Amino acid sequence: MKRFIRVVFLLLMVLSFAHLARAQQNFLDIKNYRVYYGWAHNYPQDWLILRRFENNGRNYLLLVNPQTLQSKVDETSFYQVKEMTLAQTRVQFKNTPYEKAISKVEKQSVSIQDAGIERGLPTETGVSLTADLCPSHKPLDRRIFTDMFAEFKKVEKPVPIALSVSGLWMLKHTADLEWLKKLRNEGEIRITWVNHSYNHKVSKTAPLKENFLLEPGTNMDTEILATEKLMLKNGLVPSAFFRFPGLVSDQQLVFKVTDYGLIPIGSDAWLAKGQQAQDGSIVLIHGNGNEPVGVADFIKLLHSKTKQIAEKQWLLYDLSSTVDEDVERGQ
Repeated sequence: MKRFIRVVFLLLMVLSFAHLARAQQNFLDIKNYRVYYGWAHNYPQDWLILRRFENNGRNYLLLVNPQTLQSKVDETSFYQVKEMTLAQTRVQFKNTPYEKAISKVEKQSVSIQDAGIERGLPTETGVSLTADLCPSHKPLDRRIFTDMFAEFKKVEKPVPIALSVSGLWMLKHTADLEWLKKLRNEGEIRITWVNHSYNHKVSKTAPLKENFLLEPGTNMDTEILATEKLMLKNGLVPSAFFRFPGLVSDQQLVFKVTDYGLIPIGSDAWLAKGQQAQDGSIVLIHGNGNEPVGVADFIKLLHSKTKQIAEKQWLLYDLSSTVDEDVERGQ
């Protein structure tokens, strides 16, 4: 009996490592990358399909767990698959946190600034940290991560953080990206990779209604799908989340993003703008070197919570679980 249990344990370990290897695979030969909606089943879990593509002769799916909002990439052959239209998919998963989050964002999409889910549960003693990586000539502000480790290493590991990454940042900052992946692989941080558009265009003179992704002629396939492909090429798993550059959008743009199956994420605590973090806040800082004030404010916040962190009375929360619990409780 003990031998049987040992064999089963070893088999589970092998399968776990095999799945991890697939999840962190660098897809260097992506072909036919496309939006593809549907249902995928691998007992006992139902998955929502967002994308389909080929790589080195094999077919892959980008999947989202509609209950937990966690995403993964896996081979199509491992699943029972049913292709659906977007409308059919949303009906299929209408009672899940995923669809409830999408619907919540669409109902709140009128504002031109900060559309998207802005905060989690106010009952949480802590925050969800999001750091934007917009195109920049400056290196990654690594103080964010080193100070997080110093505060949380004894109470919370890996430390969760959501990184909103743009395509141009990934192209220009390969060394910083490899450093982040190293921290991830060593179990120091758990990263939710948020799509932050490919080009992240911004004008200092254009009005908001014609700025960022609202600039006339913007190609959303490029801004969203090209970013996801570059993530996959670099061994990153795209999440179900999207952050608008500058937190600027309009109702039409919000619906364009949700039509890609993505959940826009805002913030109620953009620290560099003087917004204060409260329990349950989705905190926004910029980790691309362009916003040292926001980073300094976050580090100050961390140091002010040293005692609570040590007693596990103030923690950092995973973005997926924050959004999941928020919509489930109707906040």
